[in-house]
Amino acid sequence: MREQRAGGRLRIAAWVMIPLGLASVLGGILYFFTAHRGVSVMGDSMDPTHPRGTMVLVTDVDADDIRRGDVLLLRIPGRYGGAPVIQRVIGKGGDRVASDGTQVTVNGKALDEPYLKQDRLPPTPYPFEAQVPEGRLFLMGDNRGNANDSRFFLDEQDGTVPTAAALGRVSEGFPSAVLTAGALGAALILGGIGTGYAAWRRARSAPPAVRTGGPGR
Repeated sequence: MREQRAGGRLRIAAWVMIPLGLASVLGGILYFFTAHRGVSVMGDSMDPTHPRGTMVLVTDVDADDIRRGDVLLLRIPGRYGGAPVIQRVIGKGGDRVASDGTQVTVNGKALDEPYLKQDRLPPTPYPFEAQVPEGRLFLMGDNRGNANDSRFFLDEQDGTVPTAAALGRVSEGFPSAVLTAGALGAALILGGIGTGYAAWRRARSAPPAVRTGGPGR
């Protein structure tokens, strides 16, 4: 009787774990396709970080969540014929972005930019200085020698663009939330299968029930 009760509990656990695991995996897949979109890089301005022809994942981003160093997909009014572009955030509202022609600084501090395309061209071909208004961004490409970015629009609010122009943030690697949901779901499914198998083994090894009759039977 004790074996039967234990086997019953294992079967119940298996019936709970497997659906939960499937729900976690499907939830991760649904989140991935609803919160992300694939975009093909059409230009060379973000080479070598995102070379021409590669596919990048873009997720929605709130204006308040944009950080320096983020790579954004943007549609900038009045620029690039309305086509979306991918550029890196160098300065946010209140920042002073400047360059002496060789080194870019933000608020007087030199930027460490290991992502830049390594060639014989300087990070920016000429000195500039820009004060970023609140609610706007100063953007540059990683391929500084071939990027038509904020440096070339300094007569338009110091080259800055509104945060509302951001269509999303380019993800670095596969989204961790999707990986977590998938790993949790897989663990629950495998655990449920293992638990169900253990319940089956217990049921097979349990002695058959024997009915004993009373007097006269």
